[in-house]
Parts: sequence; C-alpha cells; structure tokens
Amino acid sequence: MSKFDWRSPEAYQHAIKSAEMPDLAWESLRRSPNYRASFREVRSKGGQVTSEFRRRWGVCFRS
Repeated sequence: MSKFDWRSPEAYQHAIKSAEMPDLAWESLRRSPNYRASFREVRSKGGQVTSEFRRRWGVCFRS
C-alpha cells in the first residue's frame, strides 16, 4: 500500500489522484464513526482483533 500524508492539504489532492484502491478504502474506513467506535471497543478489551471484527470491517492487520 502506498504511503500518503493524509493530513497535508497539498499532499491530499495529489494523493487522491494517484491513490490505490486500498488507500482510498482505508481513508474512508478510518473516517467512519462506527468503525472508530468499534475499534475503540476492541482496544478497551485488550486490543485483540477478533475474526468477527475482521469480517465486519473487511480488514486485516499485519504485524
């Protein structure tokens, strides 16, 4: 996956034009209030991501 500085307004315009699908998917997901609440709940329970969480949000985490 490409690395973009999503916080930089200048870089954002360039990033959107050249982003790969996983980049756009992640950007969309990380802005979701429901995803953020779900992730906070996981972290509050020790941070172990369950298969249910992965299925619900369509994500996997690499170590």
